[in-house]
Amino acid sequence: MSDTTLRVGLVGYGLAGSAFHAPLISSTPGLRLAAIVTADPGRRASAAEAYPDARLVERAEQLWAAPDELDAVVIASPNRTHVPLARAALEAGLPVVVDKPLTRTAAEGAELAALAAERGLLLTVYQNRRWDGDFLTARKLAGNGDLGRVLRFESRYERWRPVPKGGWRESGDPDEVGGLLYDLGSHLVDQALQLLGPATEVYAEVLTRRAGLTVDDDVFVALRHEGEARSHLWMSALAAAPGPRLRVLGDRGAYVKYGLDVQEDALRAGRRPTEPGWGEEDPAQYGVLTDYDGGQRTVPTEPGAYQDFYAGLAAALRDGGPAPVDPAGPIAALRVLEAARESAERGEIVRLSI
Repeated sequence: MSDTTLRVGLVGYGLAGSAFHAPLISSTPGLRLAAIVTADPGRRASAAEAYPDARLVERAEQLWAAPDELDAVVIASPNRTHVPLARAALEAGLPVVVDKPLTRTAAEGAELAALAAERGLLLTVYQNRRWDGDFLTARKLAGNGDLGRVLRFESRYERWRPVPKGGWRESGDPDEVGGLLYDLGSHLVDQALQLLGPATEVYAEVLTRRAGLTVDDDVFVALRHEGEARSHLWMSALAAAPGPRLRVLGDRGAYVKYGLDVQEDALRAGRRPTEPGWGEEDPAQYGVLTDYDGGQRTVPTEPGAYQDFYAGLAAALRDGGPAPVDPAGPIAALRVLEAARESAERGEIVRLSI
């Protein structure tokens, strides 16, 4: 592919499209937000104001009708649309980014990956939480030996939302792929597999706590990894007092970190990764490393870097290098999420083959 700016089409301009994708695409060198798909009049007006140079269309089919006008497509629409839209984009000859979860099942994910390979096209998944500052810090500490051999990875996305907000994410319709297991669990499981490798056993409690809902809003997942390390993962909408975001225990030390990565709030507030200090955390929120002898020291949090996903996408499209997220990783995470659902239904551990 030439060195010219790559034209990206964005399907969906809800929270994911407007906050997590459009700002990053438009601020990444080598990429241009060329088209936005949304049928909602209010969102169209907002997109037109924010990105006056982007073409606005109401239906994704309008992008497939003129694939030569784009170099890639990002699918940031509701979960139930990921498979049909990604398939249509690939069949139109376009490389594709799909927001998490890639698909509802690992089998569907494998089918999309096979189609992309058959067409010789890039398929990648927006697992942006791999670039959270806290997780980057945990990986650094694990990699440089400060923790020794990692024995347990504890990770939480806990919120206090006692009153449901409504919308498709809280719909009990299985086709919507709603609920916290697939929403936040897609991130937590992906991080666990990235840090500790494949899972061999899964145990889960998948619960619905709030009145009026039929979708899960309080979830715990325990993984046993190849090599005996364990992950304990929590996601909840009913945590008035959230636990530590991360607690990573090793045989030479431990890292404990409270508070969420700062990038989501910054993007929602209209900030961009091109601004000075992007992704940097208030030192008051830094985590603490406890070493082998019981000594403690504050560890500066690595700057969060969601922009690295799209920088990787630009490099992959331009130079033919690896995708920023190989779909094999999210497909493996989907196998774990399916096993978690099965475990909760059966009330027992589910074993996975590697």
